[in-house]
Amino acid sequence: MSSFFTDPATLDHHSIDEGNILAPRFDAQGLVTAIAQDATNHRVLMLAFMNAEALRLTIETGIAHYYSRSRGKIWKKGESSGELQRVVELRVDCDQDAILLLVEQQGRGAACHTGRESCFYRIVTNEGGTPALADSGEPRLFDPAEVYKS
Repeated sequence: MSSFFTDPATLDHHSIDEGNILAPRFDAQGLVTAIAQDATNHRVLMLAFMNAEALRLTIETGIAHYYSRSRGKIWKKGESSGELQRVVELRVDCDQDAILLLVEQQGRGAACHTGRESCFYRIVTNEGGTPALADSGEPRLFDPAEVYKS
């Protein structure tokens, strides 16, 4: 646990649920779920994870930072693509095990690494009892092959 945050084990149930002390409840891997939502139209842009360092950096800089489970490191959203997320408001859920970031998506407006505005661009269908995915038709705002070619 980072000394930047209060250890939730030191607080009673009421203090965690109703109090004014930020004491994120990181899971066994040291992560908390983070949802990024457009601050203007409230569209859910993406879901990611934060460790204590990513949450601290987000609070200190006002730019969203996440923890990449696949790469095992902190990731400043948009550092490679220019699609930064400026945090307008940061919220925590009632038991402090999820973070909601209300953001202004910078750059071309794409939160998704596929070049789309939102990571939630596919629709689950159930044709004949077989679940499948259908593209919603959301356009790409940039070509990921070109942006991430390095």
